Amino acid sequence: MEIIRYAELKAQPWRNGGGVTRELARHPEAVSPRDSWDWRVSIAEVSKAGGFSAFPGMERVLTVIDGDLLLLNVDRAEHPLEKYRPFRFSGDADSAGALPTGDIRDLNVITRNGAFKGYTSIIELSKKRAHPVFAGQWGILLQGQAAVSPGSAGGSAAPVELNRYDAVVGSDTATPEILGRGFLAVVSIDRVSDG
Repeated sequence: MEIIRYAELKAQPWRNGGGVTRELARHPEAVSPRDSWDWRVSIAEVSKAGGFSAFPGMERVLTVIDGDLLLLNVDRAEHPLEKYRPFRFSGDADSAGALPTGDIRDLNVITRNGAFKGYTSIIELSKKRAHPVFAGQWGILLQGQAAVSPGSAGGSAAPVELNRYDAVVGSDTATPEILGRGFLAVVSIDRVSDG
C-alpha cells in the first residue's frame, strides 16, 4: 500500500511568482522537462491573480480544494469555479485566474491529448462503508479524518491515518480502502485506446 505524504512533497515556485505547485505523481516519472510527461497530478497554492502556464497538447481538470472561489478566465470567457467542482479545459487555452475571496488551493490533473484522459470526482467519505481506490486512481483526502487499510487481500494490517492532502495510490491486488468522515478527491487517469 502506497501513501504519498503531502508534507513531504517539495514546493515548486511558479515562474510568475503567483503560487507554488506540489507534484503528487506523473508519468513517466523520470523525465525532467515539463512538457515531456504524459500526465501529472498536482496541488497548487494560488496566492496572486495572474496568468496560468500553458500546456500545449494537454487537457486540464482543475478543482478548487481550499478557499471559496477562483474566477478562471479561459480564452476570454470567465468561469467562476467554486470549491469541489471540477472544471475541464484545454491546456492550449490562454488562461488566468482572479481571487475575489482570497487565496485558494487547487487540484490539477493534466493529461496528454490522444494518449490519456483524466477525471476528478469528489466524494463524501463514510465511517461504515470503505471507499476502494483501484489501479490508475489516487484518493486524496481533502477534508476531515480518514484511515486507509490494504483491503481484504492485504491481510490484517492496521489502518494508517491520513493527513490532509495525503494521497493513496490505487491498486487492483490489495485494493486500498478508505474509511472516515470528510471529503475525498478520486483522480482517475485512463489510457486512451487506439480504436
